[in-house]
Amino acid sequence: MSDVVIRPAQSKDEARWRKLWAGYLKFYRASVAEEVTANTWAQILDPKSKIDGLVAERDGEVIGICNYLFHDSTWSLKPICYLQDLFVDPEARGGGAAKALILACEDKAKEKGAFRVYWQTQEYNGAARSLYDTITPRSSFIVYRKNI
Repeated sequence: MSDVVIRPAQSKDEARWRKLWAGYLKFYRASVAEEVTANTWAQILDPKSKIDGLVAERDGEVIGICNYLFHDSTWSLKPICYLQDLFVDPEARGGGAAKALILACEDKAKEKGAFRVYWQTQEYNGAARSLYDTITPRSSFIVYRKNI
């Protein structure tokens, strides 16, 4: 088994990105309209967009995705990096791809001069949380969401 390669998402990755995106949404018991998926992918490829994406590749196959964005903060003059979506193919888990994606996103945040990178997950996602706990302690904040 070769090492994981992390690189920016490219147009050639669309079919695989969409398959992993669908797996990610299924895991989180969510759905988004096709037009949202298409828009997300278009923004990842658009260098003027605030949304960007990384992929994890092993043996020439994309096995993981990381979508992230930067936003302003009332707590700092520097931007914050939000790692919004992270997913690794279940068949490829345990090989370091998720951690490599997180650390690569952190590197992008450092390059951009961000003061923080953050992400969230469901409480029931024990496997991911056990990895995340090795990277940084969880915060004490609780997220409230209200659809409008």
